[in-house]
Amino acid sequence: MNAMQDVYTDLAAEAADLDRVVAELDPAGWRTPTPAPGWTVAHQIAHLGFIAHLAWSAAADRAEFGRLAAAAKDDFEGAVNTALADYLTGGPAQTLARWRADQAAATKALAEVPADQVVPWLVNPLPPSILAAAGLMELFGHGQDIHDALGIDRTPTDRIGHLAFFGTRTRDFGYLAHNLTPPTEEFRFELTAPSGLIWNFGPEDATHRITGPAHDFCLLITRRRHHADLALTATPGEATRWLDIAQAYRGPAGEGRKPGQFAGV
Repeated sequence: MNAMQDVYTDLAAEAADLDRVVAELDPAGWRTPTPAPGWTVAHQIAHLGFIAHLAWSAAADRAEFGRLAAAAKDDFEGAVNTALADYLTGGPAQTLARWRADQAAATKALAEVPADQVVPWLVNPLPPSILAAAGLMELFGHGQDIHDALGIDRTPTDRIGHLAFFGTRTRDFGYLAHNLTPPTEEFRFELTAPSGLIWNFGPEDATHRITGPAHDFCLLITRRRHHADLALTATPGEATRWLDIAQAYRGPAGEGRKPGQFAGV
């Protein structure tokens, strides 16, 4: 893969771009429903604040992380809903301020962890750069929901390279979410960056291959677009099957998006 900026710089830049989208919204804008059922723009930002706080605690306050992880262990959805309610208390201005503070703190704390160390996470400990890439995935996915809700075009940047890499390394999550056995053979991913660079992942001689725009790949693995609406090509068989189940996060797949749902968007 071609070199890019470090993930912490790109994580901060991605957050800044989303901040510019929501900073001037009026109360009605914050109440705009998003494609995630039951979630408004405010819910999306509240969720990002909670995830950022969780990442900060993993890097900087292990006791706080342990408390949060214990609460989420048996009922993650319930823990998320509780956090959402907390972040939404006080209205949009407070929700925005808390997300900003938590996002900045998480990025700084992760960047300060030595690269050869790991931080605790919900299933397995992770290198700080990988957790930062997961944070970029959250910003990309929930940011897309916000852009879609507000009818705002999004210009992709090469920052998504971190997410594309993350998505290739989490290929098996879709299989696990559907109680399927992942194949033992690695896939080959050949993705075109927004700048035109080619990002290659996986063995060059792999039988199963995915090719196409990296931005479309990121929309696929965050389940923000149905693969029928994306310019991705897969070899027949296992790779084509994977397009139906791809996701870069653990846990239930969720409803995803329907074919043609964003026609004209």
